Amino acid sequence: MKKLILALIMFPMWAVAQDKLNESNYRIYSVKLGKEVSIKTVATDMDNYDVLLFGEEHNDSVTHYLEYTLLELLHLKFGNELALSLEMFDRDVQPVMDEYLKGFITEKHFKKDSRAWSNYRDYKPMVMFAKEKQLDVVCANAPTRYTNLAGRKGQGALDQLPDESKEYFAPLPYDTASGKYYLKLMDLTHTPAGDTSKKAMPAAMRNFNMILSQSLWDATMANSIVKYIKKNKGKKVMHVNGRFHSDEGFGVATQLDNYNSKLTHLVISTASDESFPNIKWEEYKKMGDYIIITDPKVPKTYKD
Repeated sequence: MKKLILALIMFPMWAVAQDKLNESNYRIYSVKLGKEVSIKTVATDMDNYDVLLFGEEHNDSVTHYLEYTLLELLHLKFGNELALSLEMFDRDVQPVMDEYLKGFITEKHFKKDSRAWSNYRDYKPMVMFAKEKQLDVVCANAPTRYTNLAGRKGQGALDQLPDESKEYFAPLPYDTASGKYYLKLMDLTHTPAGDTSKKAMPAAMRNFNMILSQSLWDATMANSIVKYIKKNKGKKVMHVNGRFHSDEGFGVATQLDNYNSKLTHLVISTASDESFPNIKWEEYKKMGDYIIITDPKVPKTYKD
């Protein structure tokens, strides 16, 4: 009972905070147009694309507000020809998501059995909107047990799994990160001597292949989107993932091209910057088609 009361108290407080957010808390820059634009411009631009990759900072309050706002705008334009895709849920819990969206199971069991992230409250408004409007939600990610296996033992170990298990991640062999994306990933795993700006990787992770692991995340999310569109021709997909998965057209964006080069996509990259609102857009232009910079003074939904 105490947990229920706490949940009922916490959600309204979060909702009120979202209600207070508005255009003054962010700026959106269109790389194509070379100027700041409104969120409605992004929604209108989706007339020309199949997939929107929304790269977020997971704890950014303003970003979550914008994700919900954009989902609403896209629904106004495309109705039930729109689907939501989320990194935050794994492929193997798709039946749980579908049961919840159709009203068969309670939120308590949905959150437990779907292994909802600890900050599910940040994504709950979008899931509830999809439930209300009867929109599909694609559970796009690969379960961490498989990305961990890939990182520890490689693709060969994945191939030894039962066929049923292989349904929950991208087909083997999957393409791995290369070029600049490879270098970005390697930068995550190597701390130059004397560099105190990065946390040293734990000893247990030093033999872990981040390239294989991260690439399986990216490939599975892209493959999930492509599989969904193949079964639901003509639908638009708004996919939400951590910005690292799609910044600079890497990761999920590259894997989408690998699986179906005919599908067109837009990339949104978000960040917070102390210079807000006087942003030096030139520093961000390479990150995506639209760059969203949020006000760092707005409290985060949780601490890093």
